[in-house]
Formats: sequence, C-alpha cells, structure tokens
Amino acid sequence: AEEYGSHDKTFLIPFAGVVKVSDEQGQVLLEHSVETGDIWRMCQTKDLPIRDWVKLAVTRARQTGQPAVFWLDEKRAHDARLIAKIDTYLKDHDTEGLTIKIMTPVDACRYTLERVRAGEDTISVTGNVLRDYLTDLFPILELGTSAKMLSIVPLLAGGGLYETGAGGSAPKHVQQLVAENHLRWDSLGEFLALAVSLEDFARKTDNAKAMVVAKALDRANSLFLENNKSPSRKAGELDVRGSHYYLAAYWARSLAEQDDDRELKALFSPVAQQLDDKEQTIVDELNSVQCKAADIGGYYRPDPALTSAAMRPSPTLNGIIDALAAS
Repeated sequence: AEEYGSHDKTFLIPFAGVVKVSDEQGQVLLEHSVETGDIWRMCQTKDLPIRDWVKLAVTRARQTGQPAVFWLDEKRAHDARLIAKIDTYLKDHDTEGLTIKIMTPVDACRYTLERVRAGEDTISVTGNVLRDYLTDLFPILELGTSAKMLSIVPLLAGGGLYETGAGGSAPKHVQQLVAENHLRWDSLGEFLALAVSLEDFARKTDNAKAMVVAKALDRANSLFLENNKSPSRKAGELDVRGSHYYLAAYWARSLAEQDDDRELKALFSPVAQQLDDKEQTIVDELNSVQCKAADIGGYYRPDPALTSAAMRPSPTLNGIIDALAAS
C-alpha cells in the first residue's frame, strides 16, 4: 500500500528550492527540486506492508512458475528506497528456480506486453496506485473492458479485498438509467468476486456448505460467459437486471445438479425449475419497462424505495426470489 498522504503531508510550495525527507538522524532519504506554487505530496510506504508484498510476490511466483516483475525505477528516490528493502527481504525467502526481476515501468510494460503477445502470463509486483492502472489497461487490451476481470488483494490480517472494474463511466450508466430505464452496468466482476470470497470463507471456516455454494457459483459464472449474458448498451435489450436473472438461474441450476449437499439440492431444485420455465416471461417483463424515463428519486442520492422498484420490475422473478428468501 503506497499511501499518498493527505492533509498533513501535502504542501503548497511558497518559494523555489528543494524539499528533503530525512530520518531521525538527519540522513536525507529523498529530495525533490520544486518551484513556487508547486503542490508537493509525501508518498508513504511502511515497512510491514513491504515485507508482506515481497512475500506475496515470491509465493505467487512459486505457485504459478511465472516470472514476477517489480515495476520500480532506481532513479526515483522513493523507488530506490523500496528496491533497497526488496533486496534485503528477498533473502528471507527461497527463490531458487524462480524468475524475479526489478525493471523500470517502461521496461516492465514492454517485457509484459511481449509475453502477452506470446500467450504467456506475467506477475506484476506494484504498489496500489500503479496496480489500479494496470488492472484497467490489460483487461481492456485483452477483453475490451475492465468489467470482466477480478482483482484479489490479500490483506495483512488474513482477509481479502475483491474488486472489479466498472467497464466504463459509472455516471454515463446512471444517466442512461434515468433517461431510458436501461442500466448497462456489467456485474460479472462482482459475480466472480462473490465466488472467490465465498470460497475463501469456506476454506477459513471449514464450511462444506459454503464451498458447495461457491463451486456452484463458479459453474454459473462459466455458463454466464459461455452464453454471453452481459448487458447490452442498447435500451430495450438485456441490461444488468436481465444479467442478474440469468446468473440466478444458472446458480440455482448448478446447486440443483450437484450431489455434494442434498439439503441444498432439495432447496434449489424447484427454484431452478421455476426460473427455467419462466425465462421468457421474466425477460419480457424486465425488458418491457425500458425505453422510457425512470424515476429513482434523484441522481446523487436516489430514493431507496423508488430505486428498488426500478431495479425489480419483474413480478414473476420477484415472486420466485421472495419465496426462496422466506423458505
């Protein structure tokens, strides 16, 4: 985690000179030449996250056999301090047989792109700021969108952060919803994140039922992709509400077809049948409300009741889901 410090570490430079960052002994750690009116902001990275970061890089390289590349430039003062720590902490791990490189961002990007063109995977080891850029760049190059990718961030205390791209400008999505009652947000990344988080929860709590649910969602996500049930950009066609219906139908079917948990099989078999039988009715109900304005009670602060009504316009689907929730 590279923390771009806020109020107490952000300065409006009053006159030209040099900003220096020193340790308690007065040793200069890094310095920058500045001019009058510059905004100078301290970037802070703590020791414990760096140790964990190096461990994650080595662990991932060991698990996959892929090269791990630290995107750092020794000519940048901040990066030079990081490189010194990396060189130290790599010695704490068994790196025999692993390919671990430290490259400038330009060289690292070229190296990674060359491997992508050859159909090879590469582990990028970066701070959170550059990671945010890369997890948009590469999915867009490969898939045309950042919405079909999953970012997994292991946390220091053992938890995990699972996130995805928006697949475009969220304000544009809301504007289209208000104008045409069509929301093209692609939830695939959320579906993937939910599957991985359920799997993580199942492992950490030794919960067999949760693992069955996670594996069923994984199968449902595969069906979702195979059948291309992501939202259309055009009003009157499938949007995020239809996507969620298909995910629910595939998930219920996967739970009905598995034999690892009979209780879940019994619970979801009739639900899966209902969702399959009513497919055309549900899709028609979801699509028929489109191509006219939607009232959600506001743009920045929508009304929860109006928004819920707008997002659940299929009485048939609502009846099936509400009955399941009540069972």
